[in-house]
Amino acid sequence: MSDPAAPEAASALKRPPVRPPPRGRLLVVTGMSGAGRSTALKALEDMGYEAVDNLPLTLLPDLLRAPSQRPPLALGVDVRTRDFGVGSLLAALDRLVAEHGIELRIVFLDCEDDRLVRRYTETRRRHPLAGDRPVTDGIALERRRVSPLRDRADLVIDTTALSPGDLKRLLHGHFALDAAPGITIFVTSFSYRHGLPRDADLVLDVRFLRNPHYLPALRPLTGRDAAIGAFIEADADFAPFFERLCAWLGPLLPRYESEGKSYLTIAVGCTGGRHRSVYVAERLAAWLSRQGRPVGLGHRDLDQSAAMVAADSPIKDIP
Repeated sequence: MSDPAAPEAASALKRPPVRPPPRGRLLVVTGMSGAGRSTALKALEDMGYEAVDNLPLTLLPDLLRAPSQRPPLALGVDVRTRDFGVGSLLAALDRLVAEHGIELRIVFLDCEDDRLVRRYTETRRRHPLAGDRPVTDGIALERRRVSPLRDRADLVIDTTALSPGDLKRLLHGHFALDAAPGITIFVTSFSYRHGLPRDADLVLDVRFLRNPHYLPALRPLTGRDAAIGAFIEADADFAPFFERLCAWLGPLLPRYESEGKSYLTIAVGCTGGRHRSVYVAERLAAWLSRQGRPVGLGHRDLDQSAAMVAADSPIKDIP
């Protein structure tokens, strides 16, 4: 199938002008205790940031007055930080932006309460606000205290189902120091039976396509295999769907760029996350790459689907 190549779509794919760099960059990493702040700071340090955790807020202006050749600063802040208070923190950050002309970005790491409880239980650590109370009480109190920071954040990342590698990928996509101008895209397949990817910006449901799972000869294969690709291509609805998808995405991506979005996750889902979603994700990533877009590709649930096929577990599909 030929890719959409209308002149207006081609012109829409032009990159926006490169913005002049700010005088400095301050990345504040905050959020719920136990949601992955230390992991995020380590990832940012690997990316070239100078990572500082739990610095007393009164010392922050002195740190920003350091020589300009120092790397950008990633600052970890949460309820354990000395002098912590949401109002005072936001006021201090606003003053720094006004006085130093820096680029400020706030990243808020969140996580579901039950997963936070499990993390504290597994590590046998006490929640900083729990005292002699249950961990759940400390989490509830902290969530109330930091909610204004979540509202103010430039980026909220839910780490409930993220691996350390996933978190690093997201941070690199949004804050890489050597990133080329324009938007970076990550395409992933997934299984609806395991839930939506929490970091997805766009979700495509391809369960309307014919399912190779019901053919015994095709069931052990994946969307990366030629036989699965041929089966899906033979579906009369696939070609028009994919052509319209590309024609829709072409003009959309420059609009995201003009709004300052630097990272976009597109999730493609089917029932088992093994055949249809994998094939469409592969095709979509290849098309984006041909347009000159920086694109990454992943298949979130492919390993789990392999175990299911090995056990010959039935997969319930939509009609």
